Amino acid sequence: MITTTRTPTHGFLGSARAVAVAALALLITIGTAACSPTTPAVAPYAVATQGDPAFESTFRHEFADVDGVRMHYVTGGSGSPVVLIHGWPQTWYGWWPIMPALAEGHTVYAVDLPGLGDSTGSPTGYDKATLARYVHALIADRLGVRDARVVGHDFGAAVAFEYAAQYPADTARLGYLDLPLPGPAIDAPTYRSLSWHIAFHSQRRVPEAVVGDHVREYLALFYPQVSFGGTAFGGTSDRSPFTDAEIDEYARTYSRPEKLAGGFDLYRALDKDVRDTMAATPTPVPTLLMTAQGQLDAIRATVAPRMTNIVRAVDVPHAGHWLVEENPQFVAEELQHFLS
Repeated sequence: MITTTRTPTHGFLGSARAVAVAALALLITIGTAACSPTTPAVAPYAVATQGDPAFESTFRHEFADVDGVRMHYVTGGSGSPVVLIHGWPQTWYGWWPIMPALAEGHTVYAVDLPGLGDSTGSPTGYDKATLARYVHALIADRLGVRDARVVGHDFGAAVAFEYAAQYPADTARLGYLDLPLPGPAIDAPTYRSLSWHIAFHSQRRVPEAVVGDHVREYLALFYPQVSFGGTAFGGTSDRSPFTDAEIDEYARTYSRPEKLAGGFDLYRALDKDVRDTMAATPTPVPTLLMTAQGQLDAIRATVAPRMTNIVRAVDVPHAGHWLVEENPQFVAEELQHFLS
């Protein structure tokens, strides 16, 4: 007796149909994803300015390689060139409150100092004379600007002074904002005694160890101290002139260990800064001096030995150390008048 075995077609066909349906669904998903518009990732350096019409209509982020350092800067506007140099603990973004106003009549270059902000690589030093050479190499050599109006705040003011002192032929005007100048009138030990934070930041490795895991909290506590009415000026105010978004932006960069160390290196270079200022030729470049309210005479006494052509000197009403944030309209109007 011969028997035949029939193939169970229902089970086989059911499995094949399921596989085909799954494959078709996968192809549809892939095709839909391929045809859908994708949102490009925003670079970290552009997050703070993304979607800001005042920025996007006038300014742009740029990078340039300078002596082994990739320098980040923001530029925009038209007219005579203005170079803005930040201090600690800020970046180019510290100038943002007045940049649109300046760009109405000037080509603005707001730089991140080598090793800070979104500039990458390590400069050969954080003394202000060395940093000025990097900024000059960017502005004069890379960008071809030989008539810069150079404006600095805090340690950026010392960099701006060194720029004018080393390259007077390339400097049309100098804006010096709120920094006792290390040099003939104030030596490094005396400078470190001016405030607890200067002495603390000058220590080797200690500030990194203390601050490293709490950068945002540290900055948020520090900003009010040197604000108008803050404890550094003998007051009791704990109000910060910085928004949460501004603090977030500064914390974004200074939370990187190499940037945090670079910021403290600005303080650790004070001894060399004093020697460099002592050796510098007094600059005849026309200078605007601006300080916190009530600090004009004290700061003028430190800068006068090395700036022989101070054409205007003012303290900024209702402003502590953060001149741009605390009274942007006054600062912008003074700069516009002086730079023109």
